[in-house]
Amino acid sequence: MTAVLPAIRDFEAAARDRLDPAHYDYFAGGAGDELTVRANEAAFARLALLPRVLRGAGSPRIGVTLLGSRAAMPVLVAPTAFHRLADPEGEKATARAAAAAETIMIVSMAATVAVEDVAAAAPGATLWFQLYVQPDMAFTEALVRRAEKAGCAALVVTVDSPARGRRDRDVRNGFDDLPAGMRCENLRCEDLRDGGAGPVRPIVMSPVISWEHVDMLRRMTRLPIVLKGVTHPADARLALDHGVSALYVSNHGGRQLDTVPATVDLLPEIVAAVGGAVPVLMDGGIRRGTDVIKAMALGASAVAVGRPVIWGLAAGGECGVARVLGLLRDEVEHALTLCGLASTQDLEPGLVRRC
Repeated sequence: MTAVLPAIRDFEAAARDRLDPAHYDYFAGGAGDELTVRANEAAFARLALLPRVLRGAGSPRIGVTLLGSRAAMPVLVAPTAFHRLADPEGEKATARAAAAAETIMIVSMAATVAVEDVAAAAPGATLWFQLYVQPDMAFTEALVRRAEKAGCAALVVTVDSPARGRRDRDVRNGFDDLPAGMRCENLRCEDLRDGGAGPVRPIVMSPVISWEHVDMLRRMTRLPIVLKGVTHPADARLALDHGVSALYVSNHGGRQLDTVPATVDLLPEIVAAVGGAVPVLMDGGIRRGTDVIKAMALGASAVAVGRPVIWGLAAGGECGVARVLGLLRDEVEHALTLCGLASTQDLEPGLVRRC
């Protein structure tokens, strides 16, 4: 990648040119008519920033600490599947770029590189592990133990998936499996990984998963538990009753239930529901540093980006991811400076106006 790509949109265009069309559609697409996919980005465009002036704030501080994990910026790498579709190094390249950016990478359960190998490829990376609770709790526990052993510092439990979303692009393209030579490495039995050809389980998205399973996870591990996919304030309050360590507002990038509202529109109600008891993270539609600032002004402790990381990976491998993360960091610092603020801690709702 030699061309100067000044914005996330440019990385997406480069990725579209380089990816197999079916693989591009897998990453870019969403459920149904993709109304929620579009809403996530459009909602940020309806928010305006009201900067303060003459504050003498100096250079802004943008680092955050989340559940004991330090990040140099409030932008995390969201869990996304199948990175080897975008680059041969897959999640290894992403992890190295995240480590260089000094931010947190959430490793997907559906990664095409095993969590142990991701950790080994980027010894300096701070990793969290994303988990779909499986009805087979013995297998779920085996995954948790692998994440612990790999050094992951938190579990991000996806709770918006009692069934798989209906994604029309994938149906049209006939994309229903990985190419030969790729697999979801975290779904292989642990004792068969070294043999190189062990069976791979499917990810079971089950409507039987309940709050009881969250309680079982809490008894199973000392890792902090982040619930990802919370969109209703009542569920946010229930999560506090079940002792979770953080909430992650997400509509799965519009890939599960179409017509769910944009996450930034849902964010204030979730923040109000938890009342500061736990950190609130969010993803969905973040394409600029100004989007990060808007989300944090509305109460997010940090945000996560998924598709932009994939665009960077497809456009330029590890270097492409590093450039995407570096671009977002620079834009966050620039926007915070122009808002007249010394730190992300100074962000508050009065800095945002709905157009």
